[in-house]
Amino acid sequence: MVKFSKQFEGQLVPEWKEAFVDYWQLKKDLKKIHLLNNNSNHPIKHSHRNSLSSNILSSLKEFSLFGHQHRDHEAIHVHKKLASSASKGDLYETELLEQFEDSDAAKEFFSCLDLQLNKVNQFFKTKEKEFLDRGDCLRKQMEILVELKSAFKKQRDKAANSSQDSTEDASINCTISYEEDSVKDRREQEQIQDDSTGELEKNEVLDSPRSEEMGEMGKSMRMKRDDIKLRTLSGHVFNCQGRNLRINIPLTTPSRTFSAISYLVWGDLVSQSSKKCNPEGRKLHINKTKLHHAEKMIKGAFIELYKGLGYLKTYRNLNMLAFIKILKKFDKVTGKQVLPIYLKVVESSYFNSSDKVMNLADEVEDLFIKHFAEEDRRKARKYLKPHQHTESHPVTFFIGLFTGCFIALFVGYVIMAHITGMYRRQPDTVYMETVYPVLSMFTLMFLHFFLYGCNIFMWRKARINYSFIFELGPTKELKYRDVFLICTTSMTAVVGVMFIHLSLHTKGHSFSQVQVIPGLLLLSFMLLLVCPFKICYRSSRFRFLCVLRNIVLSPLYKVVMLDFFMADQLCSQVPMLRNLEYVACYYLTGSYKNQDYGYCMRAKHFRDLAYAVSFLPYYWRAMQCARRWFDEGQTSHLVNLGKYVSAMLAAGAKVAYEKERSVGWLCLVVGVSSAATIYQLYWDFVKDWGLLQINSKNPWLRNELMLRQKFIYYFSMGLNLILRLAWLQTVLHSNFEHVDYRVTGLFLASLEVIRRGQWNFYRLENEHLNNAGKFRAVKTVPLPFHEVDEED
Repeated sequence: MVKFSKQFEGQLVPEWKEAFVDYWQLKKDLKKIHLLNNNSNHPIKHSHRNSLSSNILSSLKEFSLFGHQHRDHEAIHVHKKLASSASKGDLYETELLEQFEDSDAAKEFFSCLDLQLNKVNQFFKTKEKEFLDRGDCLRKQMEILVELKSAFKKQRDKAANSSQDSTEDASINCTISYEEDSVKDRREQEQIQDDSTGELEKNEVLDSPRSEEMGEMGKSMRMKRDDIKLRTLSGHVFNCQGRNLRINIPLTTPSRTFSAISYLVWGDLVSQSSKKCNPEGRKLHINKTKLHHAEKMIKGAFIELYKGLGYLKTYRNLNMLAFIKILKKFDKVTGKQVLPIYLKVVESSYFNSSDKVMNLADEVEDLFIKHFAEEDRRKARKYLKPHQHTESHPVTFFIGLFTGCFIALFVGYVIMAHITGMYRRQPDTVYMETVYPVLSMFTLMFLHFFLYGCNIFMWRKARINYSFIFELGPTKELKYRDVFLICTTSMTAVVGVMFIHLSLHTKGHSFSQVQVIPGLLLLSFMLLLVCPFKICYRSSRFRFLCVLRNIVLSPLYKVVMLDFFMADQLCSQVPMLRNLEYVACYYLTGSYKNQDYGYCMRAKHFRDLAYAVSFLPYYWRAMQCARRWFDEGQTSHLVNLGKYVSAMLAAGAKVAYEKERSVGWLCLVVGVSSAATIYQLYWDFVKDWGLLQINSKNPWLRNELMLRQKFIYYFSMGLNLILRLAWLQTVLHSNFEHVDYRVTGLFLASLEVIRRGQWNFYRLENEHLNNAGKFRAVKTVPLPFHEVDEED
């Protein structure tokens, strides 16, 4: 049977852990009482007479005709005090009525228990108010959406009846008023968008909305107006159905970004003339596309609200169970009857007696069924209560099976390669230039994927909510067993094909006959990645392709956590990308037919493309930083951009040094790379990992740590420092004895992948602690419609 403490820790909401009952502290206090009771029970003979007299006195009190008999039977009495402010709610304080064996320890226990009850009530009330306000806002949004859809339908029917053929979509004509939003409205909207971007990097410390507002008051109205136009697709106020509204669609796609830029350019040109020619305003066409985006945003907001209400129900139930369990333990240790007395207080307290959350959850479910599920409750529950992906035993079995197959094939391949001398200092050049890059590329890729599976395992064990941080659906996310299955299956296929290829080569088949085999292997993996059929984790494959698209077009897409996390992974996979570019060139140009492996190195345009591939991951990451600065206006993103610019400069210096090995270029490589390394180490430790805090209770670390052993953090910092210095190999040109230099390159590239794997864990740990510090367990989806007063 699982202990309640483990069950409690496994079911609580990770981001709200500090707001739950501190069950472990209460157990410590109870253990202290138990130890004191055991120590006091040893001198029984000396205390026998005193205990007899105390029993007589208690019996006299029990049968006393004067006084209150029920009050004397109670061991405690809980006083209810009115709080100083309505937001805090009532406070509870326990008074001991009977003499305990250790009064001080009992007082300390009940003081802690009262503190936990008051904390739970206050947090529940705060979150309940937050969700109720969000529910009221969503009701208004739904009313506006229904009105606009109804007006759109009427106008479309009217256009159809009048037989006016038009190639454009029907649209609602609404009058735009030229007054801009107030500064307060703009700051509130930016705050909502900041919360919805996925979880921010730890290096960006969020200021309070009030301080941000005061800091922005000094800016010119012109900059404010441009900011409103750029950050949203339409930031003006319009009048429709008798109310002043503002539609706000975030710039999450290239089409919306280009629309906003063109809107900004044309807005300044035509605004003055429009005011003079048409003082009543101009027409805004809200077409079907805008309504679809608005409906999608409101649907997502309903799902997140329902999820938050579910978390609040879990919060109530687990805390109630924790109070019952700890009071039962107290009664068992002390022999008193405290549970019925204190439990009545807990049951009548606000967090357990309020039914507003239950009512709101039912209302949200009814609205979702009505407007987004076509009155189908089962369809609605797929969105509101998705089933978790269960672990299956066949997956574990196949992981073991393919691991064994991989090890056997790999050992056979190594023995055969050693016999044929493929990897010696003077190997078969054709094989190393044409086949080995394919093996090297798959090795780096699936090593990285395997480390990602290890990351998932460690995140789950440390209770880091990576699914929420990456915004992964519970039914579509990959579990660590799925990742391990993909790795073992793929590497078994790769090593198996390499083994067959090498066997055919050693049996006397010419390269022209077997050279196509590695190319077919790469092609099969590419086709599997884009396969449209529902096989081999289709949802994860398509999500991966969408993330790659967002990275490549990073200035045009709104950047979320998963996008820049994946871009950071690509920065550690530059050797793999260069191998991919070379292999693609080798097969697409037909060089494999005549074994002209040097063509892609001789041709200037292919050689320049290879150098460009080395810069692309850093460029993409820099563009993401620029886009985040554009969206959020925080200068820390520009500082982060400088880190990737320094990495590009270091890479450029290395490329120039490879072309011309002179002392001048060597000094430039050492200087630029050293500066870039210091820059990157500072950002790793201080910004990405949140370590090296001066006033931390854990020296050179931070106050909150997810791992119990502190030495792991120090070891990881030292390992990260050593692996960041891998660029020194460019200067030292060190190689293993009797091994080809390409094998040394693969080894060094693998070290960078391993460094990135350990970086991933601490990066998400820091992000999780950032969320937990703000009690942020659900995403705040920005809403499309904003009603504005006549004054504004």
